[in-house]
Parts: sequence; structure tokens; C-alpha cells
Amino acid sequence: MSTDKVEQASSLPSPKPLRIAVIGTGHLGRIHAKLLTTHHSPLTTRSHLVAITDPSEQARNAVSAELNVPAYADYRDLYGQIDAAIIAVPSRLHHAVAIDLLEHGIHVFVEKPITLTIADADDLIATAARRGLSLQVGHVERFNPAFTAVASQIHDPKYIDAVRSGPFTCRSTDVGVVLDLMIHDLDLALSLIDDELVSVDALGAAVIGPNEDWAQARLTFAGGCVANFFASRVTWRAERSLEVITADSAASIDFNTRQAKLLRVSHQIQSGEIDVNQLDAASRTHLKDHLFEDYLPLTELPVNKDANPLLEEQRSFIAAIRDQAPVQVTGSDGRRALDVAERILTSIAAHHWEGTAAGPTGPRFQPRDTILRGPHWRTTVPARRLAG
Repeated sequence: MSTDKVEQASSLPSPKPLRIAVIGTGHLGRIHAKLLTTHHSPLTTRSHLVAITDPSEQARNAVSAELNVPAYADYRDLYGQIDAAIIAVPSRLHHAVAIDLLEHGIHVFVEKPITLTIADADDLIATAARRGLSLQVGHVERFNPAFTAVASQIHDPKYIDAVRSGPFTCRSTDVGVVLDLMIHDLDLALSLIDDELVSVDALGAAVIGPNEDWAQARLTFAGGCVANFFASRVTWRAERSLEVITADSAASIDFNTRQAKLLRVSHQIQSGEIDVNQLDAASRTHLKDHLFEDYLPLTELPVNKDANPLLEEQRSFIAAIRDQAPVQVTGSDGRRALDVAERILTSIAAHHWEGTAAGPTGPRFQPRDTILRGPHWRTTVPARRLAG
């Protein structure tokens, strides 16, 4: 580009800030709204928080007073006043609110899970495509600096182990732990594994709420990769970790401390140059003492611990709209994670706790109906049928 063209481009007025609303002022909605109004944030020059909405007068007024932002009870009052919206309402309302906004030409960022059913997810994806709108799903761990540091260093995972647990928070109680917590790690694993899922085996149990509060799942993919997931919202110890093993490396992520470590298999080990059984005593001692330096070199990857993943996903959403940048967590990504979550929930519901067809099943240990021997009715037959 010539100098005069550069000067001409630099003198052009910048586009008006994107008009955004935050729908829902619960825990995450309040954080989203606060980030959008932080004066030192670069988002404030590219976007403007027009309003927040929540049917709860107390909730919306509290956030409105804190951030000095107009508050509405109904998001539909904002039609014609906003270009984009961040949806942080209860999961059961994701589809209804998102489809309404998309049909009115509004770009949508919807918190995870994208919806509660695959059909509803497909509806959002198709509508966004038809209207030419950005649809982003709030799988925030994709923007965790510890994960991004590892994701660029590994390929073709052979085994993944994920743990996400903590005490009960009384949030997201309209869904169980699979859609509340485990889905974060499902999305991360699926972003690393480009393969067909062939089997799911899972179990889980309800402890406090009506849905499962802890769950364990084992996924097997066509290429042989196996991924294990454990999630609980009723444990006393907070843990968020991900282990990834490939043919020539192993990575470890601690999401709480934002630490990422990478182990590489040295050329000596990969080529089979070292026969442990043939080593003399001195060589064995050297191998033990320098295992993670010379043979399986272990390094701590540089991680920007000051990065804010929620802020980064907001930046991604705005860039997709303003700059036509690719959406980093698409509706299809959200659908794939939801599809696997549904298969896990189906397996949990069918799990036999006593190993027999007559034993209790599912997250609430529901007993099977007893069938009497001989030519008798089931014990659950209504009295009117017996009388008839």
C-alpha cells in the first residue's frame, strides 16, 4: 500500500461502537456487564453496553446502580437499539431468547450449554447462518491462557483425563453437573480430538439437587483415543485439571493456578537407543537423576496469568462482528459438546448400580418395577384395572 493510501486509511473515522446488551444479571451476567464497562478495557472503544435486562427487579436494579447502565425487565424492549447481545439466562431459556434475538437481526453470544437439546442447537445454528449473524458459545476455558499454551504444542491425543470439581454453589441448578461443569472439559477435549466418538460409558448420582451432582464418563474414539472425565459440585476440594498424552508428549494443565507443563519424549527414547535392562549401575543412576532433563524433558510453558478468559471471549465475539474474524467457539462447537453430553446423560440414566436388570438405575437410584411370577399383573397396575 502506498504512503498516501496509508494516510488516507488512517484518517477515516472509526466505526461506531457496537451496541451490546447483557441478558440476565446473575453471576456470569454481572461479570460480563462489568467487563464491558471497564474504562481501561480496549472493548470500550469498540463496543458500548447499552443496557442490562433481567425479570428480577432487585437483580437488575443492583447491577444498574453498580455500573450506571440502564436496566429493563424485558430484553425485547431493546429491539432496534442493540446490535449484539450476551445471553446469561438459565440454560432452559437459552434457545427461546437466542432464537428471538437472531430473528431480529441481533448477533448472539450465548453461555454454555448452547441449548438443552440438539434440535434447538440446530435451530440456532441454521438461523444465524440464514441471517448472516455471529453465533458464539461461552465455553470460556478455550480462552484460558494455560489451555491455549498447551493446545499449540500438542497434536493427536491418545489419552485425556479431566477433573473439574468443587463445593456446591447453588448456581445452575436447572441442569446437572454434566451440563454445568463437565461440558467445559468435553468442549476442550473435542477441540483437540478430530475423530468420531464410538462409545460412551458413564455413571453419576444426585446428592442435593434433582439432577446428577457428580458424574464420571469414559469416551472412546474411532482412532483409539480414550478420554476420562470426572465432575462434581459436591466435593470439598476445588480442582480443575486436564492431562493430555500423545505418542511423543504429555501435557498437564492446572486451570486454578493457570500452570501448564509439557513433557517431551527424547529422540533417544523414541528410537529405542536405551535398553534399561542392559544399563550398568552408573548409567541407571544417571537416568533416574536426569529423567526429566535428558530423557523426558519437562518444561513449564509460559502462561500469561494476568489474562482474563471472559474478557478474551468478549473480544473474540466483538472481532467476529466488527472485523469479520472467525468465531472461535462456534454454534457447531457448542452443538458437538452438547451431543456428547446428551450421550453421557443417557448412559448415566441407564447405569445399573447393582449390576442386574432388576437393580436401581440412574442418578437417583430408582428401583425397577417388580413383576410377580406367574400369570399375574404388575404390582403397579391401577386398581380400576384390577376391578375391571
